[in-house]
Amino acid sequence: MAAGYLEILRARHATRLLVGTLVGRLPNATAAIAIVLFVRAEGGSYSLAGALAAVYGVANAVGQPLLGRLVDLHGQPRVQLPAALLSALAMAAFTVSGTDALTPSYVAVAAAGLFTPPLEGGLRALWTSVLRKEEQVHRAYAMDAVAQEVMFTVGPLLVTLCTSLWSAQVALLALNALGVLGALSVVVSPPSRAWRSAPREAHWLGALRSPGLLALLAAFLFVGVALGSIAVAAVSYADDHGGDAVYGWLMAGVGFGALVGGSLYGARQWSGVPERRLRVLVALLAVCYLPLVLMPGPVAMTALSALAGVFLAPAIACAFVIVDRHAPRGTVTEAFSWLVTTFTVGASVGTGVAGPVVEWGGALWGFAVPGAAGAVSLLVLLATGRVLAVPARTAVVAASMENDPNRAVEPRFSSGDRA
Repeated sequence: MAAGYLEILRARHATRLLVGTLVGRLPNATAAIAIVLFVRAEGGSYSLAGALAAVYGVANAVGQPLLGRLVDLHGQPRVQLPAALLSALAMAAFTVSGTDALTPSYVAVAAAGLFTPPLEGGLRALWTSVLRKEEQVHRAYAMDAVAQEVMFTVGPLLVTLCTSLWSAQVALLALNALGVLGALSVVVSPPSRAWRSAPREAHWLGALRSPGLLALLAAFLFVGVALGSIAVAAVSYADDHGGDAVYGWLMAGVGFGALVGGSLYGARQWSGVPERRLRVLVALLAVCYLPLVLMPGPVAMTALSALAGVFLAPAIACAFVIVDRHAPRGTVTEAFSWLVTTFTVGASVGTGVAGPVVEWGGALWGFAVPGAAGAVSLLVLLATGRVLAVPARTAVVAASMENDPNRAVEPRFSSGDRA
């Protein structure tokens, strides 16, 4: 397993692109908690902090696919770096103005979210120009999903550390400055500067004109709902079983499970079409959510949380492959950005749905929500099986003798059609 990942990291530019992207995404990964801590330090209410964090999240969900389309049209350096600078400047303006004047605060936070660069989608578009073999690209997607779990675990810890050592204002400024440096490291790299999207058909729907991509996005909306609802149900459980420390362990358990699952998934080469494999992974994901309703003691519950996360990163990594297969020619960055947006919106919906459910029926019913959401996601994949079976893009095919002894014609990656 280690040898497979080391092979990827030893590829020229691979480590730089991965690390630069992770650092560049730190502001986005830490925005919610950083905004809350800053507003509270300024004397604002939790309601105001929540509202500002929500505005950031909505603006980010809107901006990712829009900026992704601009990247496909104009290249990465001309979009990613200006966007990173504008986002950081907007967050700096927020820290300077504080929360006394609400309108400037909302505008600044919205601008910071809107201009967050689509580094996540950009990295996935670059993998095929850095790695030579298709199985390496698959493994890189899994490694990317695992790294994402690590970042979303480490990021909040960095915020709280900076806040405790200096202040919430310094934490916001420092993390956004790091984000600009990460984006800069990516966009000045030779693969980013050389990357060009394949010629695209002019269409106002862009990547969304692919039926297969729409089916995948619909399914992953509910995967996001499941993850968002777990966070709320875990708060309710922790209130009755030890408080914030227990909540932290439960969330760490989900992240650890995803890390282990993603690492094992990426360590082997998978046969068969990824669309069929995704149905199996989502089914296992839904099944592993069900034991959470047992609500045992904190130690056992942490173990169940880890089990609930095991198939999350593999499902995400498999979805990356499917996005690349179904994205219309010349829209791959936008398509990946739509997956990010859909997952984010789904998590927000899950948080909103689980709140009233927990108020009505307690943590037990709150933990039933992710299982139900996982089941709906699976039903969507089953119902759209024919749409997902054949990639929308049929113009680019190649014979692969290495992976198919019968020399069957196999659709290739959209992002592989790049100079």
